[in-house]
Amino acid sequence: MDEKRLLLLFATTGYEGRDFAAAAQRLGVAVTLGTDHCHSLDDPWHDGALALRFNQPRTAARVIERYAREHPIHGIVAVGDLPVRTAALASARLGLPHNPSTAAAACRNKYLARRLLRAAGVSVPPFARFPLDADAADAARQVAYPCVLKPLALSASRGVVRAGGPAEFVVAFRRVAALLRTAEVRVRRDEADDWILVEGYLEGREATLEGLLDNGVLRVLAIFDKPDPLEGPFFEETLFVTPSREDAATQAAMVKEVDRACRALGLVRGPIHAELRLTPQGPRILEIAARAIGGLCSRTLRFGTGMSLEELIIRHALGLEIEPRREDRAVGVMMLPIERPGIYERVEGIEAARAVDGIDEVTITAKSSQALLPLPEGGSYLGFIFARGDSPQQVEQALRQAHRALRFTVSPILPVAAAATAAAAARGS
Repeated sequence: MDEKRLLLLFATTGYEGRDFAAAAQRLGVAVTLGTDHCHSLDDPWHDGALALRFNQPRTAARVIERYAREHPIHGIVAVGDLPVRTAALASARLGLPHNPSTAAAACRNKYLARRLLRAAGVSVPPFARFPLDADAADAARQVAYPCVLKPLALSASRGVVRAGGPAEFVVAFRRVAALLRTAEVRVRRDEADDWILVEGYLEGREATLEGLLDNGVLRVLAIFDKPDPLEGPFFEETLFVTPSREDAATQAAMVKEVDRACRALGLVRGPIHAELRLTPQGPRILEIAARAIGGLCSRTLRFGTGMSLEELIIRHALGLEIEPRREDRAVGVMMLPIERPGIYERVEGIEAARAVDGIDEVTITAKSSQALLPLPEGGSYLGFIFARGDSPQQVEQALRQAHRALRFTVSPILPVAAAATAAAAARGS
């Protein structure tokens, strides 16, 4: 292909950026990285990385526009949630196909998204938002139960808690508020982090739909089942398996609901990741993100003659021809959950897990001596297991068997006083 330049926007705290960069390299595309912590990156293309502040998207878009005067950009891909509005604003400045910035903003704010969906007639549960400094007991008297509390702008089920009554609500509200007050979250300077969303709990199984929008037309790339029940009090996602085992009518209803939701939000271009609950009344939208599936989960998907999801998205962003037909085999991923807080030391059984029939790969992303924090406060996984097979049932079984073969050693985190005593002993005092 004629050389084209892709601007790849991602936060360095995510898993996915390097997979997109590697995909661009395979396609022979020149890449510029735009990130929030460029000083911590390698620069394999000797191209330099743009230092951007995704919490100031208009300023970041102007930086990109200035850069593009000397280095023409033919497409922009946002990896993860944080850069999506920057990507929309910068694309508008450069005359590239894009989502409206208002749509990108709605995908980053669950309260705004709920309002737009409701206004367009898309079914949503009852919802309200409360400021962080609200009296939890007073808020508890204003909602119906069971309900779910969640941050407006965090992803991967982080901070999402189910409450079955006022007492549980008060505990959950204070817990979510404490998470949103942490330095890690406050440094984002996002007004959405000043609020907690409370909405009615929806019964039913969960599923995700991966899609690609082209001038407002939705192309379905994959529908993933989530075989594990997600009923709370926390909602840690573990297994994703495709093709879906739901009947054709249910899948068609999911596609229709996602299409309606995209139109309600104003999304018209690029990848979308939709989370749904399959309630007795039909599919209901939990959220829609203007990005691809997160973590390393995209490694499960292959299209046409073996094209990765990242390659597909990049080709679409550059206006190149794509083949969105997924391979015929069943595939799946298990995101290895963090079961308790502690310090990660090591894992045993990787070779045994890899030897399970159907397992493609076992990737451990946790690092030695890394502090681990489970949901709802945590936002990462120990790693990922990938599988392929002749049926979704076979893939699910392989993932579960491989997971059972892994043995993680996690040391408890010492209380401050105990840590101080240990440090003093180490100094010989």
